[in-house]
Amino acid sequence: MEIVCRAGIQMTGDGAREVHDDIIVEDHVRLFLNGEFLTALVASPDRLDDLGAGFVVCEGLADSVESVEVAGKDVHITAPVKKEIRLETESSGGSRVLGEPGSVASSITITADGIRAVTAAIESDTWRRTGGVHCSVLFCDGELVTRACDVGRHNTVDKVVGHAALKGLDRSRCILGCTGRQPAGMVAKAANAGIPIVVSRAATTDRGILTAERAGLTLVGFSRGERFTIYTHPERVPEVLEQLEKTKR
Repeated sequence: MEIVCRAGIQMTGDGAREVHDDIIVEDHVRLFLNGEFLTALVASPDRLDDLGAGFVVCEGLADSVESVEVAGKDVHITAPVKKEIRLETESSGGSRVLGEPGSVASSITITADGIRAVTAAIESDTWRRTGGVHCSVLFCDGELVTRACDVGRHNTVDKVVGHAALKGLDRSRCILGCTGRQPAGMVAKAANAGIPIVVSRAATTDRGILTAERAGLTLVGFSRGERFTIYTHPERVPEVLEQLEKTKR
């Protein structure tokens, strides 16, 4: 990722001093789908091929991507579009394709320790250096396959899903971990990508939970240290259900 050093004045209880901080670079990216302008995104200018592929898949426009070409900050995606494109602006300022998200069909499960492992993998060196990025990780069949950081939480999901799409990974066998909160738009991205389990360090919203419930997706929030909360489809975490039954006895 592109990082620059910028000067500032830091104030603490011991007084003021000059500092030089590592700052993440923010840029604008344009996406084109099948030769037509699709949308512009505020993003960190790395892994733009994954970003473009993932946006198309996560917004439910296509299940697969045929090719991606990057020319400067323009990303040209070729994909078999399956629905009409109608965009709206998200609360984050990004673009979202209107429509109901897809449903998730997967029999995979995860343990409590597995959830903690996904959470631990989210933290990155870039986050520690700058404090200015969100991060997402993608685990497939229990192995970490990719991690992405970006100024936008939506973009991190697009990048890891785009990696999976371009590599031909079976996304129904994958688990997504995120630093960002999970409103409906974020949950819909995972559902459209066919990812059955989402683990976030942050909160969700009422519509995020409703979207996950309807899509058949297991949504885990507030995953920090030993703690986490399962909001939907806990059957994919059978160990926790067993412990809950013991507690009720």
